[in-house]
Amino acid sequence: MKNDMYVPEPTDTSDVLLSDELLELTALLARNVHHVWANERINQGWVYGKERNDALKTTPCLTFYDNLSEEEKDYDRHTAMETLKLILKL
Repeated sequence: MKNDMYVPEPTDTSDVLLSDELLELTALLARNVHHVWANERINQGWVYGKERNDALKTTPCLTFYDNLSEEEKDYDRHTAMETLKLILKL
C-alpha cells in the first residue's frame, strides 16, 4: 500500500447526538487526551519550549491543559467528542 494513495475514511458520526452528561464527559476526556499526548511526548524526549522545534524536541503544548490555547483545547475536545460519538454509533 502506498502512502500517496491514502484517503481518510472516518466513520460518519454526524447523526449521533450526545446527551448533556456525555457532553460533560467530553471535557474530562479532552483533558485526559492532552495528558496521554503529553506523557507520550515526554517519553520520546520532548520538553517544554516557547516554540515548537522538531529538531530540539520542544513544544509550548507541554503544559497544563488550562494553559493551552483554545485552538489546542478544541483539538482535544474534538478528538474526545468524536470518540464518544463513534462508540455510540458502533
